Amino acid sequence: MRLPWRLGVALLLGVILNASCWQFTSALDIPLEVLSHMNLEQLPSITEQSPASLIAFPFDESFTVKCEATGNPEPEFRWTKNGQDFDPYQDPRLITEEDFGTFVIPNNGNLTEFQGIYQCYASNKLGTAMSQEIEFIVPNVPKFPKEKIEPLQVEEGQPVILECNPPKGIPPLQIYWMTISLQHIEQDERVSVGLNGNLYFSNAVHTDSRRDYCCFAAFPRIRTIVQKTAMSVIVTNTKSMSGSGYGAANAILERKPSLLSPPGDRTYTHLVKGEELLLECIGEGFPTPKIEWTKLGQKLPDRAVVENHGKLLTIEDVNEEDEGRYMCKAKNPHGEAVHYFHVTVEEPPKWETEPKSQLNMIGADVVIKCSASGNPAPTVTWRVNGRPLSEVPASNRRVHDDTIFLHNASPSDSAVYQCEASNRHGTILTNANIMIMNLRPFILTEDGVQYAAVEGRSVMMDCRVFSSPPSAISWSKVDSAQAVEGSRFSVHENGSLEIHSVMQEDDGEYSCFTQNSEGKSAINAVLEVKSPTRILNPLKDLRILVGTTASFSCEAEVDESFTEEYEIVWEKDGVPLNDTESVRYIVEDQFLQIVNVSFQDQGVYVCVVRSPVDQDSAAARLTVLDVPDAPEGVVLTEHRERTVKLKWIPGDDHNSTITEFIIEYEENQWQPGSWKELQRVPGNHHSALLKLHGHMDYSFRVSAVNEVGRGRPSEASERYRTPASAPDKNPENIKIEGHLPHEMDINWEPLPPIEHNGPGLEYKVSYRRQGVEEAWQEHMVKRHSFVVKNTPTFVPYEVKIQAKNHAGWAPEPKTVVAYSGEDFPSAAPEDVEVEVVNNTMVKVSWSRVHKDKLHGHLGGYRVNWWRLRSLLDSRKSHGEKHTLMFTGDRTHTLVPGLRPFSEYSLIVMAFNGRGNGPGSHAVNFKTPEGVPDQPALFRATVIQKHAVTLTWSPPLEANGVLTGYVLQYQLVNNSEDVGLLLSINISSTERTQVLQDLEADSIYRFYLRCCTRVGCGPAASEECTTVTETPSTDVPTFNIREPRTRSTPRTSTVSSKAKATVSSIGLASVYDGISNQGWFIGLMCAVALLTLVVLIACFVNRNKGGKYSVKEKEDLHPDLESQGINDDTFCEYSDNDEKPLKGSHHSLTGDMKGEDSGDSIVDYGEEDGHFNEDGSFIGEYGGRKERASTEIKATNQSSA
Repeated sequence: MRLPWRLGVALLLGVILNASCWQFTSALDIPLEVLSHMNLEQLPSITEQSPASLIAFPFDESFTVKCEATGNPEPEFRWTKNGQDFDPYQDPRLITEEDFGTFVIPNNGNLTEFQGIYQCYASNKLGTAMSQEIEFIVPNVPKFPKEKIEPLQVEEGQPVILECNPPKGIPPLQIYWMTISLQHIEQDERVSVGLNGNLYFSNAVHTDSRRDYCCFAAFPRIRTIVQKTAMSVIVTNTKSMSGSGYGAANAILERKPSLLSPPGDRTYTHLVKGEELLLECIGEGFPTPKIEWTKLGQKLPDRAVVENHGKLLTIEDVNEEDEGRYMCKAKNPHGEAVHYFHVTVEEPPKWETEPKSQLNMIGADVVIKCSASGNPAPTVTWRVNGRPLSEVPASNRRVHDDTIFLHNASPSDSAVYQCEASNRHGTILTNANIMIMNLRPFILTEDGVQYAAVEGRSVMMDCRVFSSPPSAISWSKVDSAQAVEGSRFSVHENGSLEIHSVMQEDDGEYSCFTQNSEGKSAINAVLEVKSPTRILNPLKDLRILVGTTASFSCEAEVDESFTEEYEIVWEKDGVPLNDTESVRYIVEDQFLQIVNVSFQDQGVYVCVVRSPVDQDSAAARLTVLDVPDAPEGVVLTEHRERTVKLKWIPGDDHNSTITEFIIEYEENQWQPGSWKELQRVPGNHHSALLKLHGHMDYSFRVSAVNEVGRGRPSEASERYRTPASAPDKNPENIKIEGHLPHEMDINWEPLPPIEHNGPGLEYKVSYRRQGVEEAWQEHMVKRHSFVVKNTPTFVPYEVKIQAKNHAGWAPEPKTVVAYSGEDFPSAAPEDVEVEVVNNTMVKVSWSRVHKDKLHGHLGGYRVNWWRLRSLLDSRKSHGEKHTLMFTGDRTHTLVPGLRPFSEYSLIVMAFNGRGNGPGSHAVNFKTPEGVPDQPALFRATVIQKHAVTLTWSPPLEANGVLTGYVLQYQLVNNSEDVGLLLSINISSTERTQVLQDLEADSIYRFYLRCCTRVGCGPAASEECTTVTETPSTDVPTFNIREPRTRSTPRTSTVSSKAKATVSSIGLASVYDGISNQGWFIGLMCAVALLTLVVLIACFVNRNKGGKYSVKEKEDLHPDLESQGINDDTFCEYSDNDEKPLKGSHHSLTGDMKGEDSGDSIVDYGEEDGHFNEDGSFIGEYGGRKERASTEIKATNQSSA
């Protein structure tokens, strides 16, 4: 309830106005530095005082009346109370302190006699300053008078006013109308409480009768609530006593309105600017009138608010524009009543020109100006030292309007002048200290102050001067006699020198010089120019996922003199983070890490690099991203048989725009509890029309997607069941196959359960021969396959499948054309011809099989071939069969991978989906000669000092008639010492070769190639080391070496411990005298003989009958001639050692033909290969690739 008590409002406004009108003394304070050096006298100045109104609330222990002042000499204080002298120091009940103007009034229960208006004066020999008036208010405890209020009897329909008349008290005042049980009286258009506290009834009704209407007045500031005696209202109806029926008893006489408040036809309202305008009109009548407000000549201000059911118009903070005439109108169907308000907005005094304290030199003319404005216009009164000007005459003082002039002022004119402006809304008072004196310049700034400036910025160097008369101030650089000048230099009124856009050349020492008529003074200052603090790389805004780690880096550079004195401070939204207790913020110098980022971490992060003279900062925004929150408010609308509209409210997108919504459904018939995607809609759509299947019980949910990912789904919607309906579609992916010649298998993809649209799903299978006038054959099935029996072989049929359920048929299906079952082709390709391309490839061509003989769709052709024999062998045998298959309609192909110099047989057949047809007549063909394989065996069997015996066997596949062998060898002691490559042509019948005139203790490499008329094949290689020279002669030495791979380093050292020598002519003599002894010779012969027997046994055992793999034998036995004998000399055998022959001056194939390409184009075993139409390989081999066998038959032969 708004405070209605106007007297209380007035008192409150008075307190506020008085408090706002006081201005502390505009003191002329002589700096303490000057006072300490010169002991200058100073006028008194009020520094602290109590507010204009001081209320003695009963619950406070004491009340302090303040008045403090400064001056030299120290001021003395005196008080007045209600305009009469008052000495608080003489009253023992008051608490005072010597030399202070403040006193304390204890709350001892007897405060009334201290109530009054106080004013403080602070004086010394120079003058007197005065405070504002301080009113000490002792409020009375508000009480309602004890009275007996007679019941108020009123006829129904007539107005009622219950008066409150609250007691006076400290505002604000709050009025409540309640019952004895503290139930508020309900207010409406008919019943309301007025601003004056009265309770108004525009027309009484029978329910208004009660005996406990109570008015409560609350005074919050003094914590008091008082209650008025309860009032009784009795509402009667005279017609009810004389009437004879219900209608008569309830008939109320209607009448036009009148105003219960305010009285009369007009009201004049005066307000102070800034107050709240309250205009109230309460009408009576029946029916209850309505109140309308207007402002005559203008529309109501925008700030106007109508409250209390239209009865109260309020405008806060009124100003001059709110002045004018307002009208309220009470209106019902029987008439209207009006009241006019004349509103005037006035204003308390305020300063336009406030007098300022001044320091003037002797003989100067002083001007003191004081002017104020207000409504009504304030009256301005001058005082000097607290006394009216008329009581203190001065011959050199003249007053004109609002200005005082002092001519040729002297020190005796020093005084405190008071200017007071007042109107009926308040008073304002200010003091101005006028000092008349001469004083030489005194520089308040210390000498030798060091300043640090940042290059490119401004710096201010102080030179505060106190003097009278004012002194001239100039600045110069110590190393220059001239004053600083230029646009970058500014000397301010207070003497400070400001340098704009500081440069390195400004570094140095400066001097401030000041002078007036009483003297001069100077100080020096030092300026150091520093490099600016600068952040090298600006911070970058971050957009990161919630729960991850955010990292900021802030690299900066500072002046080299501050490398140990600067600091880096990290802030978030203005709050420092360096000393935060949160473990998630990790601050390490220029780095800031935020661990496990949450949405509370979003904001602006600032890096501040601060040196002793300047700072730089950079900011970046951290945006935390996450998947969207689940949508809310999922509802179904616009229900139709097969559609429904789904609406939802998007959740928080977590700083990433929602790109789409995913709508899922769950049905409880086929897969209950399983959610499946139904459709997607763009992120700016918040509803979707859903197309549904019939005979389903649906529930829906929605999830949102943004750049981070898919969010949690919403809560499931209410369930929605669709009625059964015919299927929307027919089966798809119809497959018609003929596995047997007289059958046709029809299969299709069944409709998913959700697409049944109702119970009783069946399929109607319809078929008929294409191009034949016959009716459709129809069958109803529940499965998704059907077999048509007794069909002609491979004839076209038209087939269609239509779905049906209890609700009806699906749309008319599409017709599919397919063929009945296939049979094997009945004819073979003809005109099969073979053209030899090279010694490993032939081209095969044939004539197509007629389509009538295919009995199905042509799958392609198959070529089968097998090797009958080598042309070196007269015996024929059926070798392993090989196959190539070619899809599509072809008439030729290439057959690769053949053996040169061989006889083959070949057939061609067609195939379809059922299988292969008959093969063509076999065609035999022969392949030409090719180059042979490498020798099956190549060994150095006898190694001597200057000779090596080499042994070999023919190749497993000669691929032609052998014409001979080419043997090449060279010295290969090391990579730098490689001898010439020498060649020897050998007859095809030879199997051994002895090389003479070799160097002793040397490594040789041997290469052997087999040759036909076409050319020579790949080389087999062998490497061994000749024997070290010894005193004995003609003793063959066998150097036994472990076989090694290509990566095994070559060993050229021969150990004497690993040698066993056998000679047909005897053992060698031993030097040092032993070699000539008979017993020694006999012993050595026995040893040699025993060794020879062992070696012969080994050779015989190795060459026994049977097959073995050369490669496997090499892996198991390192060397055929070296079993059981250790030797550091190795002889290598390689099946295909194509190492380069360094240092050779002869070509390995100087007189050989180039090798024919006998390799297959593709590897073929049981894999499929393909050739292009030009004969390149596209088919497949049926059979394993014929590989060169490394197995040989051992022959009983002895080493040379």
